[in-house]
Amino acid sequence: MDADRTLHVRARSRPSSGFTLDVEFDAPPGVTVLFGPSGAGKSTTLAAIAGLARPLAGRIALGDTPWFDAEARVDVAVHRRRVAYVFQSLALFPHMTGAQNVAYGVPRSLDDDARRARATELLGRLRVPHLADRRPSTYSGGEAQRVALARALATEPHVVLLDEPFSALDREMRIALVAELRDQLRELGDRLVVLDGGRVKSRGKVQDLAPGPADMSFDETPLDPDGELR
Repeated sequence: MDADRTLHVRARSRPSSGFTLDVEFDAPPGVTVLFGPSGAGKSTTLAAIAGLARPLAGRIALGDTPWFDAEARVDVAVHRRRVAYVFQSLALFPHMTGAQNVAYGVPRSLDDDARRARATELLGRLRVPHLADRRPSTYSGGEAQRVALARALATEPHVVLLDEPFSALDREMRIALVAELRDQLRELGDRLVVLDGGRVKSRGKVQDLAPGPADMSFDETPLDPDGELR
């Protein structure tokens, strides 16, 4: 594990009446799944990591670099955290084609031709090259999710946050995209953080924390071909 690239999260907030978020966990390089029922605090936690929500207390850091520290009064701006966030709503630009949406995320240091080539490459890797010249209104739900994921990866972020990224996909495509995401992230250390009622219920390697049958319905959980948690 590369300690310098570990995401450290400790956050406490009260985003709504009767609900308190109080979480603490580390996410090493690779894939960490926040797992839990609706209302457990997954989206609120992601928003705090991205800088879209400010916790009342805690510290969020990538390695030794703090993004948020309540005591030290540090709160790094969203764009300076280099976090790519794929929302449940996907937030694709409706007036842009698939290639234009993805190219929007490519670093501006590249010229237009290079950005277009990178966008085309990512759409191909995510198995939607046919969407390069089509606009979001013509996509299926699964196609829209893949374009949104391609745009997130195009930004070359330090951290990619996916809020139920595969919920509109069938099982076969979900498995394929999890595999593709593994390739994109290169270093993989699968971790599971189980949230319930705004708190961490358990955390650790996925194989050590396989949830019971009642938990297996959550779409954000990567599944292998046999239906077991990875």
